[in-house]
Amino acid sequence: MERLPTRLYTAQQVKQGEQLAAQQAGVEMYTLMQRAGKAVYQRIRYQYPNIKHLSILCGCGNNGGDGFVVAKLAQKDGLDVQLYLYGDEAKISGDAKKAKQAWLNGGGEISSIDSFNAGDADLIVDGLLGTGLSCDVREPMQVIIGKINEANLPVVSIDIPSGLCSDTGSILGAAISANSTVTFIGVKQGLMTGQARSVVGELHFAGLGVDEEFTQLASHSALSLGSESVKHLLPKRCPTAHKGNHGRLLCIGGNEGYSGAIRLCASAAARTGAGLIRTLCHQSSTLALQVGCPEVMTRSWNGNSELLSEALQATDVLALGPGLGTDNWAKTLFLACKSSTKAKVLDADALNLLANEPSADHARVITPHPGEAARLLGCSVATVEQNRFQAVKDLQNKYGGVVVLKGAGTLINDGHDIYICNAGNPGMATGGMGDVLTGIIAAMLAQGLSLSDAAKVGTLIHSVAADELVQQYGQIGLLASDVIPASRAAIQHCLSLGE
Repeated sequence: MERLPTRLYTAQQVKQGEQLAAQQAGVEMYTLMQRAGKAVYQRIRYQYPNIKHLSILCGCGNNGGDGFVVAKLAQKDGLDVQLYLYGDEAKISGDAKKAKQAWLNGGGEISSIDSFNAGDADLIVDGLLGTGLSCDVREPMQVIIGKINEANLPVVSIDIPSGLCSDTGSILGAAISANSTVTFIGVKQGLMTGQARSVVGELHFAGLGVDEEFTQLASHSALSLGSESVKHLLPKRCPTAHKGNHGRLLCIGGNEGYSGAIRLCASAAARTGAGLIRTLCHQSSTLALQVGCPEVMTRSWNGNSELLSEALQATDVLALGPGLGTDNWAKTLFLACKSSTKAKVLDADALNLLANEPSADHARVITPHPGEAARLLGCSVATVEQNRFQAVKDLQNKYGGVVVLKGAGTLINDGHDIYICNAGNPGMATGGMGDVLTGIIAAMLAQGLSLSDAAKVGTLIHSVAADELVQQYGQIGLLASDVIPASRAAIQHCLSLGE
């Protein structure tokens, strides 16, 4: 994915701001439409230089108007263009009507969408539905979207894939699966997370010459998180540093039969810079940690309150949850950590226990996946995924601190801003990935980062490391343990940017 603007917006913010931005820049709205169409056509020619036959599908709104501009440019360039209109041609108005007339004046023709045949094209341009869609698409649009998706042809979507909600990233009944999407003026937040990650394809941005004015006028709704965003946040080391300067971390979990989870957590923390790491685990897990993770001090815990109190007192940061379980052993540890004022990261069974006894803690990072988020909010997973932005807001309002809502396009809410991680891949959908993330975030906290910065850096490093591995070896077979050494390399990569 190319480097995109970091500020993200809702569709309404862009709709309201683009006219003011155009006025401020002295640009007519029809000129913006022409520039949008040109940006889409340039992207098509760059990515698909050998195409000869275009099918352009237009609606009656401004997205359709952009499509008419694309059609005229392609025809002028000698391509065979078939343009199909969805809706009543008489309803096309304003700038879209101007674009339509310019297409007709140049000898272009308009066919009904009913006659659309995907087999006639080398590439499909999607200009059907824009960012104003707020309800599920219905017939016959669902049928049209199905035909496009079944055509096995490259698709370039104008501004947003038709059927995708630009504010939430959820699919509204059905959506076109694009290979590329060119969005304009301000990047819509819904293009970056959730189901959007399966239909947007490569996301490209065109400011149309008014993006600077727009940025000055509009407040962002979310922020995109990339390697450049976290470079300045990464912990630095002075020449006289010793292990005590980089934090004391206590990892708690590893109940009977779950030694692997706490080992992944502690190992990840060690590889990403925590100074001194201790674990408290079930006695049956002790040997596995001592052998597999010799850099980590490991103690078994069998209910000794004095040992637990000493361990909590001696640490700066807590990581609670990997392999914790939900039995009485786990509940006792959970309650002890819950009452601690130390900075902490909660994941896995710690979140399930938290869902049973909800409380707010402003010294805490929680890292739920959608299933855990649903339990924490008392709703369904479908509700969480339908509007991930609302879910992460509700989680932060209810539980305080910083919330990392994992998934495609992980969201981070620190109570002030929402960040979207623009790294990560489907290969990460394997057991233990969350345990590694917990360890990395906890390591960043131990090294002195704030809750917000630790969550942002940890999430980004975790995803960048996984992306690097996938580029080398592919998505299938990616293990959580693979990401641990790669996270160290990802930190060095981020530190070296711009050098």
